[in-house]
Amino acid sequence: MKRFFSILLCALMILGLLSGCKKQEENTMTEGERDADEPVTLTVWHDGDETIMSTIADYVNEKLSADQITLTFEKKSGLSDQIKLYGNDAKNGPDFYFYAHDSLGIFVEMGVLAPITNALDTEKLSGLIPMTVEAGTYQDTKYLLPVYFETLLFMYNKDLWEGEVPDTTEGLYEYMKAHTDVNNSVYAVVNQHSTAYNVAPVINGFGGYIIDAKGNPGLNEDLTKQAVEYNEKFAELEADGDYNTVTTLFNEGKAAAIIGGPWLVPGIKEANINLGIVSLADIKLPNGNGLAPYSGVQGIGVMKHAVEENKEAVAKVLEAMTDAELGIRLATKANCAPANEASYQDETVSANEMIFAIKETAQTAKPMPNIPEMGVMWTPTESLLAAVNKSGADLDEAANQYQEEAVAAIADMK
Repeated sequence: MKRFFSILLCALMILGLLSGCKKQEENTMTEGERDADEPVTLTVWHDGDETIMSTIADYVNEKLSADQITLTFEKKSGLSDQIKLYGNDAKNGPDFYFYAHDSLGIFVEMGVLAPITNALDTEKLSGLIPMTVEAGTYQDTKYLLPVYFETLLFMYNKDLWEGEVPDTTEGLYEYMKAHTDVNNSVYAVVNQHSTAYNVAPVINGFGGYIIDAKGNPGLNEDLTKQAVEYNEKFAELEADGDYNTVTTLFNEGKAAAIIGGPWLVPGIKEANINLGIVSLADIKLPNGNGLAPYSGVQGIGVMKHAVEENKEAVAKVLEAMTDAELGIRLATKANCAPANEASYQDETVSANEMIFAIKETAQTAKPMPNIPEMGVMWTPTESLLAAVNKSGADLDEAANQYQEEAVAAIADMK
């Protein structure tokens, strides 16, 4: 009997030790880990197209259903302001945000974002178009995972355009001279010639810049001025450059071509235009460089608290968003150009003329600067362009004037 009680006591002691080990294991669980059987819901704030967001949510939730991870998208008006208010609020704020990359610097400086590489293996970024990865990088740290992107394109009416689209800007200019009748409002090509975004393909292609990565304006740099001067001769043949004017001219068949982006397509389809598209990278400047528009990259960033609380789940969401299949779905369902190179191997994606042209343009496109200082550059840049294109101002004097205004505006930010 004594032996029985001795054995029983030993067994109880062993069970106690095992229980203690289990508790210690639970207590030492690294921050961000969770029980595999515990469901988790993560929230994404956005202000984008609902079709696009639902396509992403459906794909991610399908893939992660076995992991019991659910991703929900919430549309917020004034997203930037909402992030400023709630970016660090684990209770009331989001776990992720989905937005254009050009606001990245502002959010990083606010201290609300974690580098995506805190949760995602950098190897997962190797299959993405390099330009899009660059767009999601701020001060050498990757904060935004690119999902899709857009650029300006050369868009033409196949029923009006005669012959092939020239592969040089000089060839394009000769075509414009021969097919433009300004007095009767008939144009070969229209463009927002005094809008910085629409002139960026020329400025970047010349090797100039509106602002560099360190926040220095470049309006009076020699190559920038050469680009502005070169753009002027095209502006003389491109109507007044107002957005509504140029889009109306194209949609009403009074312009054979327009420099524009995917956002114009719904109106073009409604106007029953027989649309053709050429990548701006395929149109060479006199220096041999292709036109180099800015690119807007849409992607997902993660809040610091989300990585701290749900690192494993955050990693799985980000990894799912790097899948080529998600890019294919976005292309086929929402006409988006995927950031994933492998998505273009799908025949449906590669056959989409607009999407493939955007992908080709990524060879020369520059990511829109994502530094906070870019926000004050639009006004002085467009004032310079208007002064030269519309008022006939002296280029050197105007460039120096608006360079000084840009420097002062940036100084006021600090």
